[in-house]
Amino acid sequence: MSAPPTERDRSLWYAIGPGVLFAGAAVGVSHLVQSTRAGAAHGLTLVAFVLLANLVKYPAFRLGPQYAAATGTSMLEGYRRRGRGALALYALVTFATMFTVQAAVTFVTAGLFLHLLGLDFSPVLASAALFALCLGLLRVGQYGWLDRVVKLAVAVFTLATLAATALALPRVDWGGPWWPAFGGWQITDWLFLAALIGWMPSAIDVSIWQSLWTLARARDAGRLPSVRAALVDFHVGYVGTALLALCFLLLGAAVIHGQAVEVPPQAVGFAALLVRLYAETLGEWAGPLIGAAAFLVMFSTTLTVVDGFPRALSVLVERARGPETPVDPDAPAPARLEREYWAAAGLLAIGSLAILAFAVGSLKALVDFATTASFLTAPVLAWLNHRAITGEEVPAEGRPGAAFLAASWGGIVAQAAIASYWVWLLMEG
Repeated sequence: MSAPPTERDRSLWYAIGPGVLFAGAAVGVSHLVQSTRAGAAHGLTLVAFVLLANLVKYPAFRLGPQYAAATGTSMLEGYRRRGRGALALYALVTFATMFTVQAAVTFVTAGLFLHLLGLDFSPVLASAALFALCLGLLRVGQYGWLDRVVKLAVAVFTLATLAATALALPRVDWGGPWWPAFGGWQITDWLFLAALIGWMPSAIDVSIWQSLWTLARARDAGRLPSVRAALVDFHVGYVGTALLALCFLLLGAAVIHGQAVEVPPQAVGFAALLVRLYAETLGEWAGPLIGAAAFLVMFSTTLTVVDGFPRALSVLVERARGPETPVDPDAPAPARLEREYWAAAGLLAIGSLAILAFAVGSLKALVDFATTASFLTAPVLAWLNHRAITGEEVPAEGRPGAAFLAASWGGIVAQAAIASYWVWLLMEG
């Protein structure tokens, strides 16, 4: 008979969830679309940039759940304590990206759904139906269903992706260049690199969502996790998303690179290419299974984004009104917060579907616009996160060490430098 779980064991077990939700939010357009395109167009030459993006963004992402576990409040409370200007800046960044982000992930999910069932149906109407389904699930099951659906989706798709990558490895041209020849690059190549980095592994906004999911998980489990437990959960999700990004790049390099195959701009066309990519490596028998798994993970991405933006906006409104009380795991969320959540969800639905109605013909343009916006705003959010974790409200045992804070500054500077250089190139071009 095993020994009863210790308090530390319980803390670790009850913390698991927000990190997997991060994976669900990240392993979507950035991986299925952008990483596949990177391998297809450039072979292995962009591997270093995928790894670099995950490395320089790591501190900013980690600080979201760390702040929540250390203080019992959301990262937006950390922003409020730095001044109303920080909240206004976050609001500006959020409204600049939220509609295109939601539109992009919903559009890809709708394309997979239509291809899977062989339907000749409007992607915009399919997107609206998916949006309604997500809202219905969140209305009925709230955080608990969000957590369970995403865990299942991520587990199934991770196994399928690892299997496909393992079988595709012999087809990769390992002798090709591992670094791009920038001298021959066109402006379109630089634009794509910005789009790739923008959501690699995801937009920095998700760090805010992770802090909110950590508090929601505390209410669902009846306890707030320790900082150590929250970071274990975070690392599971973060390392997993980085690994899957490399898998998709390798799949694109193995199956599409060097062939006369162009990644289609339409959602349904890209979905067909994605399923074919898996079928060529695993066998035709796996096409329907992989298509279903791909839809499942994209649906989980859509679900997490449908929840993430309204959750952040509702708390943002509350923080504009005043300070946040540390979470009480035994108490439900305030009723006013829930009303604001659903008002924000309605606004998100209207705005993103309106964008889809105008961008229905080009998945590529929509995705590139959304990811580039995230690329340009990433240094701002990373800086706000750094300021929050160094606030006096964070207890000493919950703060990162000096080496980590130095790495955080390095990530902020690197992201700002890359964004500035990209803007300069764009203006020169």
